[in-house]
Amino acid sequence: MKQPTHKIFYKLNEKETTMRKKIILLSALAVLLIGAALITTSQFTTASSHREAPIISTDPVADNTDVYAFRPYDDPGSLCIIASYNPLEEPAGGPNFNKFGTDVLYEIKIDNVGDRIDHISYQFEFTDVVGNGNTFLYNTGDVTSLNDADLNVKQTYVVKRVVNGVTQWTSSPLPVPPAYVGGTSHSDPNYAGPPSMSNYSALMTEGVKDLPNAGGKVFCGPTDDPFFVDLGAAFDLLKIRPAAPGAGGGGKDALAGYNVHSICIKVPIAQVTRNASPNPNAADSNAIVGVWATASRKTTTVINNNGTRVGSGNWVYVSRLGMPLVNEVVLPISQKDKWNASIPVNDAQFLNYVTSPELAGIINALYPVTDDIPTTNRTDLVSVFLTGVTGLTQRPQDLRTPSEQLRINLGIAPVAFEAENRLGVIAGDNAGFPNGRRLKDDVVDIALRVVAGVLLGPPFSTGINAQLGDAVQRNDKTFASTFPYLAAPFEGYANSHGMIVSVSGNSQNINPTEYGLIQNYPNPFNPSTQIKFNLLKTDNVTLKIYDMLGKEIRTLVSEKMNAGEKSTVWNGLDNTGKAVASGTYFVKLETSTGVDSKKMTLLK
Repeated sequence: MKQPTHKIFYKLNEKETTMRKKIILLSALAVLLIGAALITTSQFTTASSHREAPIISTDPVADNTDVYAFRPYDDPGSLCIIASYNPLEEPAGGPNFNKFGTDVLYEIKIDNVGDRIDHISYQFEFTDVVGNGNTFLYNTGDVTSLNDADLNVKQTYVVKRVVNGVTQWTSSPLPVPPAYVGGTSHSDPNYAGPPSMSNYSALMTEGVKDLPNAGGKVFCGPTDDPFFVDLGAAFDLLKIRPAAPGAGGGGKDALAGYNVHSICIKVPIAQVTRNASPNPNAADSNAIVGVWATASRKTTTVINNNGTRVGSGNWVYVSRLGMPLVNEVVLPISQKDKWNASIPVNDAQFLNYVTSPELAGIINALYPVTDDIPTTNRTDLVSVFLTGVTGLTQRPQDLRTPSEQLRINLGIAPVAFEAENRLGVIAGDNAGFPNGRRLKDDVVDIALRVVAGVLLGPPFSTGINAQLGDAVQRNDKTFASTFPYLAAPFEGYANSHGMIVSVSGNSQNINPTEYGLIQNYPNPFNPSTQIKFNLLKTDNVTLKIYDMLGKEIRTLVSEKMNAGEKSTVWNGLDNTGKAVASGTYFVKLETSTGVDSKKMTLLK
C-alpha cells in the first residue's frame, strides 16, 4: 500500500469555507513504561500499544494494542495470528457498545522474504447494520444467534488475502459477535429482568468461520484483553509492587476486567512460508516469517451538516504494531506518531533509540541492580529489535535489511498448553517469545530482564537483573485451548468496575464490600490457612491454588454458590493428597463477575 503524507483535516460543513485543521494531540504519555523495557527484550513485546502515542490515543478503534503469532498445539500445521484493538474497553459501555471502526482498514501483514515488505496481507473492513433506529437499545431481547432479530446493532466484515499486491480471494460478509451486554440467568435472586445473551459462548463459537479456498479460520469480535501488566505502577515512575525485583507476584493487573476487539486468523503454514513448505526445518531460513499489524484511515475526513462523516483519498497508517511496547516506551514522544505512520523499510531512522535505551538508565537510577546496566552501544538489543535472534528467528536477509517485526520460526514445534513457560526463550522454552508470541508469554518480565542485560552475560545476567518483573505473571482469565484461543469478553451487567449501592433509611450509602478475594489468614502459614472471598450474586465459582510457574496444585471450590462472604481452608495438600513444599503460591477465584488472585506463602 502506498503511504501518502499523513494529512487529516475536517470540513465543518459545505456552506463554510474549507476549514482545515491538523489533528494535534496534547496528551503526552510519560513514556517510561515497562514497555520501553520491552524494546530490549528479544523482539519486545507485550502490549505495545495501549494508548502509546499522542494521536492514536484519541482514536481507540484504530489503536492496535497487541499482536501475537504462534503455532497452536492443537493444530501444529497452522500459524495463528491475533491482533487486538481498542484498549481498555469498559464491558458496561452502552448504549453504544464498543465495536470495530467502519472507516478503518485493519491489516495483518507477513514478510516471508526478509526484505521488510509485506508479501502477504490479510485485510479486514467492517460494516454496521442497524435494525431499528427508533430505539436506544443495542438488543431488544435475549440474543441466541448472530442473526437474531433481537440483536438490533450488528456488524459484518469481509476479509481479503493479498499476495504481492494481487488479491487472491475475498470472503463473503461474515458476522461479528456482539458486545457481551449481559447473560445473568433468570434464576439469580439478585437479578431482575430477562437475560440479554444467555449463552454467549455459543455466540462466540458461531463467530468462528472458515476462510475461502481452504485458507484456514477467522474470528473477529470482542474478547477479554489478553495482555497482563501493572500499568498503574509502571507509569508511576516505574514502580514495582510490592517491591523490587517483582518476581514473586503481588502486582495489580490494570487490564483485568477490560475487553478489546480482536482479529484472529489461523492459516496453514504452507500458505505463509516463502517456499510453500507445510513443515519447514527450523534451520531453514524459509521457516521464519515476520508479522505485524496496522490500522489505516483515509487521508481526508469530511464532516457534513447532518453529523455524518465521509472519508476520501488514500489509506494512510495511523497505528502499527509488531513488537509490543516498542512505540509505547522505547521511542520518545517526538517520534511516536511518526512510528505509527512509518513502515518497516524505514526503521533505521529509529536505531539510536534502541542502542541507547532510556529505560536502562531509569532502572539504574531506581533499583539496586547487580551493576550499572549499559546505556549505550546496546547491540544486543539491535539483534532482538531489528534483525532477529541468531539461530532462532534471524534470516540472512535481516542482517542486510533490518526492521522491526514479530518474527517466528515455524520449524519449531509448539509445546503443550500446560507446559508453556511464561518466560519463553530465556527460560529454555524456544517455542515462546521472542520466537513469536503466545498468549501466556510474560513479555513484560522478559523485556525488563533483557533490558537489564540478561543477554550480555555476567554480571548483568545474575542477581536482581535476572529477576526483575512487574509482579503480574498471568492473565486474569484462563485462555482457551482451541481457536480463537482468547478468553470470552467480560459481561456488561456483571462488570467488575462498578460499586454496589445500598439504600438505608432515607440515605443512600456506598457499600464498601467488593467482589473478590480477601487476603488469606494467617499468611505466611503452616500447615493451613483460611481463604475468604465475597460474591455479589449467585454464581458458578472456581477456587484453585497454583504454584509460581502457573501449575494447578489444588481445586478448593468448583460449585454454584449464593451471594455473600464465603470461607474455605487450604491445608497445604495438592489434588493427590500430598503435602506441597514451602514456597509462594497463588489462590485464584474465577466467576462470571471476573477473576481475582492473591499471593500466599507456606513456611515449614
